Amino acid sequence: MRIDVLGAVRALRDDGSPIDLGGPRHREVLARLVAAEGRMVTTDTLVDDLWTDPPARAVGALRTFVAALRRALEPDRPPRDAPRVIVTEGPGYALRLPREDVDAHRFQDTLARARRRPNTVTGPDTVPNPDTVTDLARAADLSAALKDWRGPAYADVTGAAWAQRERTRLEELRLEAVELRARLLLDSGDSGDSYDSGDSGDSGDSGDSGEGAGLVAELGAHVAEHPWREPAWGLLARALYRAGRQADALATLRRARAMLVDQLGLDPGAELRRLETDILNGAATLEGARTGWRGPGVRLGPRTTVDLARTLALAGGDALVHSRRDRLAAIQAAERTGDLSLTARIIGAYDVPAIWSRADDPEQSRAVVAAAERTLTALGTGSTGSTGNPDGPADLSARLLATVAVESRSADLSAAELGRARQAAQQAEALARGLADPALLVFALNGVFLQSFTRPGLAAVRDGIGAEILDLAARHELPNFAVLGRLVRLQSASALGDLDAAASHAEAAERLAATTEAPLVPVLTGWFRARATASRSTEPGGPTAATAAAHYRAAENALQRAGMPGLHRGLFALALLGLRLLHDRPAPTDPHLDWGPYRPWARPLVLLAQERVEEARTALAAVPEPARDHMQEAMWCLTARAAVRLGEPGIAARAGASLRGARAEHAGAASGMLTLGPVARYLVEAEACAGAG
Repeated sequence: MRIDVLGAVRALRDDGSPIDLGGPRHREVLARLVAAEGRMVTTDTLVDDLWTDPPARAVGALRTFVAALRRALEPDRPPRDAPRVIVTEGPGYALRLPREDVDAHRFQDTLARARRRPNTVTGPDTVPNPDTVTDLARAADLSAALKDWRGPAYADVTGAAWAQRERTRLEELRLEAVELRARLLLDSGDSGDSYDSGDSGDSGDSGDSGEGAGLVAELGAHVAEHPWREPAWGLLARALYRAGRQADALATLRRARAMLVDQLGLDPGAELRRLETDILNGAATLEGARTGWRGPGVRLGPRTTVDLARTLALAGGDALVHSRRDRLAAIQAAERTGDLSLTARIIGAYDVPAIWSRADDPEQSRAVVAAAERTLTALGTGSTGSTGNPDGPADLSARLLATVAVESRSADLSAAELGRARQAAQQAEALARGLADPALLVFALNGVFLQSFTRPGLAAVRDGIGAEILDLAARHELPNFAVLGRLVRLQSASALGDLDAAASHAEAAERLAATTEAPLVPVLTGWFRARATASRSTEPGGPTAATAAAHYRAAENALQRAGMPGLHRGLFALALLGLRLLHDRPAPTDPHLDWGPYRPWARPLVLLAQERVEEARTALAAVPEPARDHMQEAMWCLTARAAVRLGEPGIAARAGASLRGARAEHAGAASGMLTLGPVARYLVEAEACAGAG
């Protein structure tokens, strides 16, 4: 048996004969379970999805529909045997069918496999590329998957908000599959001949025969129907050029430019401009030599820029700086179009995993958050993401809310801004879970993680978030978020003092980074190893403090080139201070040390090391409450230590009260990059000082 929803909802037996599913409500129940992709859907959710105003006996009616569907799908099941297709699970129901037996699931899996193309670079003098066959095979798989579409997804489920969301999401995936298939054929180097019926003819202009002509026609229709999909114009131009129609290829690119400039006020992205130059110059890369895989392409006009920005962000250094700049420019361009859906997708498309609770560019982060909140309001979901409207675009709202949560991590945020960010994180997670979209859920969980620093002592909570991110990323093949999950768990294990577990996560993250081209990962894990060396420097027979300092210096040198000022500034000075505290030595007083954002909390101890006691007391009195970020435990411990040394019981009591929940953790180690030693050590001192006062 198989179930099809890419068109009208239907079920077919193995011999292809249709199964009578009953009336529209029966088909809608089955369709809603298909959309959940194997997850349980509660009875309450099914009732709300089936009826705008549920009747008094809605639950009973739902059970009747389920019973009828079970009889239709498993006609030979003995009465006392448990159902195997639609199963009861907890407070609801779930569909249990292999993914290959449901056309929507099969299609998504095929697309996911096709996306995972090796990043292989070849040139005109390279031996035949072994990936060429793979490209053609992937294109063939996509062709077969696209043939399964019989019309809009869930075509006969009308008026249901959940079905409209799914139709929109799956249609976006279908368009991506069309473009990815074309890109695979073009990148294979022989889309005009090797993918057609096999008659290659002579080596001259094979022109408009076979797949080449078919691809031109297909892409021409695709661009006509979806003129805002900028990458599609590039694919059409490439197909025309490959078919020997250079003038038509250039005309296509100029038509794309005119459309983008005249109707959207946007210049073509870098990829279209580069393609036009290559066509004018007859570049060898257009003849099939691959210049590297840039992914399956972006879906909407300015998303060309955003897709490139996402790729650059993972590279670090200057590329990360350019990524941030280009991302904001793309958002501003999208807003100028007045197209809310486009703007929402541009803002939400930058789902780059984020591990640090301080923004590298606070002003830009504020601008992104403001744009996301404006778009949420315009979509009718409210600036804080209220999603009470069942017809609201939940997938777009979830991405916008997750963006607000991820970007709201500047130390200077007000309490109101932080409150909105935490609410946005919770709402994004709730929406993502309801939509059964694992990629969206891990993005939302990234926001939940970054908003999980509400008080000291939450390392175990963050470890749970990291574990779920890692599980989702592993099951749904999301390698960049698998790296994030490992780093979150590394930080959590470091905070809890479990250096063996943290080292295991560091090694796993490095292995992933080697395959996902994430050069920032070894920078972060290098800091963890310096942090571990610092801890071991207090053990008998362990490395010396000087060795630990040298490791921190090496890690600092690598970080300087990483393009992450929000992480870099002040970290090395704080690491040295932590190392000295581990060995009961005074704070470093080198005037050239950059304390960055940690200066107010370090200054009293630095002044004490210089025997400037009254200045230290004045500085301690002016110390603010720490930002709620990775370093809050460390800042409270610095405050506690200074209060104890200066005999300030009131300040010691305040620090002790704040640290009490983090008694089992290590100060600063939530960063995974440095440590001041066990929080308990500082807490005992603070409580003794407070009690003496």
